[in-house]
Amino acid sequence: MRDARVLVTGGAGFIGSNVANRLAADNEVIAVDDRSLGTPANLDGAVEFRERSVLDADLPTDVDAVIHLAALSSYAMHEADPQRGARVNVEGFVNVVEQARRDGCETVVYASTSSVYGDRTAPTPETVDVTAATGYEASKLARERYAEYFREHYGLSVAGLRYFSVYQGYGGAEEHKDTYANVIAQFAADIANGVSPTLYGDGTQTRDFTHVSDAAEATALAVEHGLDGVYNVGTGTAHSFNAVVEAVNAALGTAVAPEYVENPIPESVYVHDTCADPSKLRSETGWEPSVGFEAGIERVCAAYR
Repeated sequence: MRDARVLVTGGAGFIGSNVANRLAADNEVIAVDDRSLGTPANLDGAVEFRERSVLDADLPTDVDAVIHLAALSSYAMHEADPQRGARVNVEGFVNVVEQARRDGCETVVYASTSSVYGDRTAPTPETVDVTAATGYEASKLARERYAEYFREHYGLSVAGLRYFSVYQGYGGAEEHKDTYANVIAQFAADIANGVSPTLYGDGTQTRDFTHVSDAAEATALAVEHGLDGVYNVGTGTAHSFNAVVEAVNAALGTAVAPEYVENPIPESVYVHDTCADPSKLRSETGWEPSVGFEAGIERVCAAYR
């Protein structure tokens, strides 16, 4: 994609800033963020930053494409203030897309979540049944239903990306997320400082860890190809939390043992295993993850050497 005008909401946050910086080399990019989870320090100079809320009127939606990544982006954030979670995640989505539609924008890509799949050990396609076991998941599924509305009623191209466990490490834009960061970032920081990382249960839970550079590439391709519907963004391979600790120790040359604690999240809503089937995205865009698990861990740990 070249010479387009693109709005990225949540654009100073973790995934958002990586997407904005990637696109800014060849496009005019505006990043909107309320700075609750992001900082303009994450952005390259070529990106125009505007401190705004997705609930505001008169957003800069006179663009060729909207990439809507602003959200309360975890179970914990949403449970801390469910009303705000619904306003930001659902009303904010509708507000941004409606303003963009009125301004003539016909292409929208937005963040959904892989959490809607629940526990899945095998690679999971988009066609399986999904559930809303938490307010966070309900808000993301509400986005998907509103996306259908904008597609069917107005003819917009609207693609939802179900990201799988995206990480970068505290040496990158993920640092501003602090305790809301991916476990790879948290475990690496702990181990590098000689602190035992805290693992819920026995550490056998698994995630399809996806490096943010691959997530950003998938997002850009979704815009470029004008995708419609929902798409998995993940590698198709899962690794346990125990494996993360082992890999981080190997990368840092340390031997810090984890501390196992009782899981404070109710078992009825805790997602124990995730694994993507990314074949739909691959077939429609040619996307392939380029950063494997070990290489990604090396990138995260490089900040501590």
